[in-house]
Amino acid sequence: MTDYSIALPSYTVGANAYDKVMNICARAGRQAVIIGGRQALAAAEEKIRTAMGAGLTAPPALWYGGEASEENIAALAARREVQEADMIFAVGGGKALDTCKALAMKRKKPVFTFPTIASTCAATTAVSILYHSDGSFSKPCFLEEPPTHAFIDTSILAAAPARYMWAGMGDTYAKFYESTVSARGEVLSHYHELGIVTAQMCVEPILRWGEQALADNRAGAATDPLEQVVLAIVVTTGIASILLTAEHTIDYNTGLAHAIFYALTSYPHIEQNHLHGEVVGFGVLLLLLADGQQEAFERLHRFMCAVGLPVSPADIELTREAVLNVIPKVCAMPDVQHNPYPITEQLLRAAFDQLEKYNTK
Repeated sequence: MTDYSIALPSYTVGANAYDKVMNICARAGRQAVIIGGRQALAAAEEKIRTAMGAGLTAPPALWYGGEASEENIAALAARREVQEADMIFAVGGGKALDTCKALAMKRKKPVFTFPTIASTCAATTAVSILYHSDGSFSKPCFLEEPPTHAFIDTSILAAAPARYMWAGMGDTYAKFYESTVSARGEVLSHYHELGIVTAQMCVEPILRWGEQALADNRAGAATDPLEQVVLAIVVTTGIASILLTAEHTIDYNTGLAHAIFYALTSYPHIEQNHLHGEVVGFGVLLLLLADGQQEAFERLHRFMCAVGLPVSPADIELTREAVLNVIPKVCAMPDVQHNPYPITEQLLRAAFDQLEKYNTK
């Protein structure tokens, strides 16, 4: 890329983040349409409408459809409320936000995000992960730019179930470990290098503040530790992802931990009973062992044990045999094709054996 543009996220964070809604969003017009998940709207809609004041209006909120699918995007695009709106207010978790972001691109309207759980960077990143109507993965939809602005209300996030932040931490620190391994030994562009440096902040705040942030989340308290972890999950990862996918490829934005997750979803209970970041976090342990990063592995293992993230197959309802059975699928995943060395079945079996031995010490 010799001529390119990078648009980075704009956001407001804090327990009173919605106080900025009127001043920031009024630049886009006067008519909004509010779209989100049902629980998310129950948690945030009234507060959003209060923040809109007399200067912004919106008809009754719309449900996003329950899945980030092209069918739901098309159905929303046909709604009069969407067509007449100057802007879209996207409210909820990853799938609701991704639906609205893709909808905004389709309808060429600005989108403002209001995350209600801290599980992903969907509120700030310039990609929507789309699924088929049956919930199976479809494709990434790369956007021209991230949402116009994200309003990260920490009081709403503190009141959300702690399991979402808990799992979000696993997906967040994976960004650093996967990107640094994927890029090892390469001369990188400025944006890729900047993305990898940014991804360092996907690890340290979580290891420093994660345990306290979870305790505060369970107590419903919007504290500084909680805010620091929220920023790592929602903002830092979003910035890193935008930079690492500037060429609309996954080369530096994924890796072995995600390949392990995708392979394990061949067992239906993984997606039924477990969250994405929870399983990705488990995959990071195997990545570090396969890569010979023993010190980093031990540090992360201690943290994961402290917060209850899975460190063994039993923690995600799997046997040794079940994990070993999907190793060929892991090796075939596109997520491991851009790696400084081949990801082989022998390498993964050895890493898994190391993990089992470490867990039985």
